[in-house]
Amino acid sequence: MRFPAHITTDMVRLQVRNALRGNKRYPFVLMLEPLWTCNLACLGCSVERHTGKLADRLPVDTCLQALDDCGAAAVSLCGGEPTVYPELKELIDRIIVRRKHIYLCTNALLLDRRVFGNIPPHRRLTINVHLDGMRETHDYVVDRAGVFDKAVEMMREAKALGYHVITNTTVYKETDIEELEELCEFLTREVDVDGMLLSPGYQYESVEEDIFLTGLDIERKFRRVLELSDRYRFTSSPLFLEFAAGLRDYRCSPWSTVTFTPMGWKGPCYLIQKTHTFDWNEFWNGTDWDYWESRTDALCQNCKMHSGFEASAVMELRRSPRDLVRMAKWNLAG
Repeated sequence: MRFPAHITTDMVRLQVRNALRGNKRYPFVLMLEPLWTCNLACLGCSVERHTGKLADRLPVDTCLQALDDCGAAAVSLCGGEPTVYPELKELIDRIIVRRKHIYLCTNALLLDRRVFGNIPPHRRLTINVHLDGMRETHDYVVDRAGVFDKAVEMMREAKALGYHVITNTTVYKETDIEELEELCEFLTREVDVDGMLLSPGYQYESVEEDIFLTGLDIERKFRRVLELSDRYRFTSSPLFLEFAAGLRDYRCSPWSTVTFTPMGWKGPCYLIQKTHTFDWNEFWNGTDWDYWESRTDALCQNCKMHSGFEASAVMELRRSPRDLVRMAKWNLAG
C-alpha cells in the first residue's frame, strides 16, 4: 500500500465519524510546532520559524491538549526543528499512546543524536526529511554546505534501523525539473525511501526571497511532476497533482490542516497568520471558513499547497465514484 494500513483506516474512521455527526469541516492533520528554534535558516522559511528562543517552547501537556481539542488523526511535528525540542521523546511517546500517527518533519542533522537509540521505530512514526534538490541545490536552499550528504546518511541509517522514511520537497520558481527527476531516482534507488511528497512553494507573509511560484509557474512545473508520478512513489495523490497542474479545480480546505504554535492556534491556515489564540473554540468558531475556502483573498491567489487541497480532493470523492475507485487503486498499488 502507498501508506501504512493503519493510516488509511484511521483516516477513513475519522471521515465516517464526522459524517455521522454531520460535521462538514474537521481537522485531518495537526501541524504542531512545539518550538520556533532551528539549527538552519533556510531561504524558503519564514523568519519566526527559525529564530525562536528555546525557552519559549510549548510544554508537552499544552501540545497534547491541542491535539485532544482538534481531534486530528495525524500530527505533523515541525517547527523550528523538532529534533531540537528537549522533550521530543516524551511528546512522541504520549502521542502514540493516543493512537495518532506522527510525521517527524526534520532536516535530519540531529537524528543520530536525538532519535536513533532514543526513540525506537514504531508503526505510528514516520521520519519526514526535507530535501529540496540534489547536493548543490539543497545546500544552497538551506544555506549550509554538507547538509545534503548528512541527510542522505541519516536516511540510510534510519531505513537500516527499521524506521518508515519519506521525503518532503518544495518546488520553487528556480527548481529544475530534470534535477527533480534525478532526485526522485536517487531517493528511490540509492536510499529506498518509502515515499516522496512534492508540493509547490508558496510565499509566507514574512518571507521576502523571490523564489516562489506564480499560479502559471506551478501548473507548468507540475504537469511534468504529474508525468513523473507514474514512475515514483509519490505520496501526493494523483488528484492533487492534477489540481496543481491546472487540470482540475478545488475550493481550499484550510480547516483540514490546523496549526498550533508557540503563540497558539494560527488562523486561518498554516501559511497565513491573521490571528493567534490558545483557545480552540475561539479559533475554530471565530474563523470565517467560508471566506478562506473561496480563495478570493489576495494572499490565496498563487497557493496550491497540499496542506490546503489534499483534503479537498478527498472530500470531493463522494461526488465521483470514478475518482474514488482511482484513489483506492492508487493507494493499493503503492
